Amino acid sequence: MKLLITGMAGFIAHAVAKRLSGHGHEIVGIDNLNDYYDVALKQARLDDLAGCGDVRFIELELADRDAMAGLFAEEGFDRVIHLAAQAGVRYSLENPHAYADVNLVGHLNVLEGCRHHRVGHLVYASSSSVYGMNAKVPFSTADAVDHPVSLYAATKKANELMAHTYSHLYGVPTTGLRFFTVYGPWGRPDMAPFKFTKALLEGRPIAVFNHGDMSRDFTYIDDIVEGVVRILEVVPEPGTSTASPDASTAPYALYNIGNGSPVALMDFIRAIETATGCPAQCDFQPMQPGDVPRTWADTEALFQATGYRPQVGVEEGVQRFVAWYREFYAI
Repeated sequence: MKLLITGMAGFIAHAVAKRLSGHGHEIVGIDNLNDYYDVALKQARLDDLAGCGDVRFIELELADRDAMAGLFAEEGFDRVIHLAAQAGVRYSLENPHAYADVNLVGHLNVLEGCRHHRVGHLVYASSSSVYGMNAKVPFSTADAVDHPVSLYAATKKANELMAHTYSHLYGVPTTGLRFFTVYGPWGRPDMAPFKFTKALLEGRPIAVFNHGDMSRDFTYIDDIVEGVVRILEVVPEPGTSTASPDASTAPYALYNIGNGSPVALMDFIRAIETATGCPAQCDFQPMQPGDVPRTWADTEALFQATGYRPQVGVEEGVQRFVAWYREFYAI
């Protein structure tokens, strides 16, 4: 198959591309290499893929309507894995237009490309952030998610609604994946696992929000990738929608993709202390705007669809991440 992977220089897309390489696919990746975080890390991910003869990279702006239309017309993709997005909850408070450009306009350009060029399956990234302040746990795709608490979350929910519309109107098979706190080697510097590890190794304090009373469904990158690769083969058909709680008949699916086992933030910090051999200096702070106290994925639907459950626990995952961090930054 010929695959398009958007956000190729990003954390998850890089890992997905590497996993799919060598399996008989032709893979085209796009990214705009913006400076939301260290561009050198993004370039290093691309360099890591340079030896994969079946992977080709094109620098391209997702929100560029004409360029995206040209890409789909020239390449003729069989399937699309759309992982590009403007990420970050807190950043959306300061730079809202970036989220409209990439997460809304960019997503629409991908949908249009899939519509006009008969792409066989669009798998796209959503987020656990759509659950907002939902009190019921674990979070299920059957839950109402009508009260987002950040613009980032609102754009990801909008992505799901836009995808459903294209599935309904044009028969484009789409599957949304709500990712839960992904971490591991090649991870994002703006996320807590990376920030905490860097601070501990440098002997600096870490900001711990909500005074440490938080939990996250931390999910190791390899488990995320396995879920994405397997779901790529599970193409939704009309009348089999998983778009609960409604009764949609569109070829549309929506899944949580997480570890399914939340970890208290302070326990996660202790795992980093163990892996680094450095004590954490915690600067306890109140909850930040747009943040939520806990996440927890109900992953049964994903298991029923793919037969896969996450394999990597937090202690092992953190050890692997810290080992990569030390090697990458020569510490």
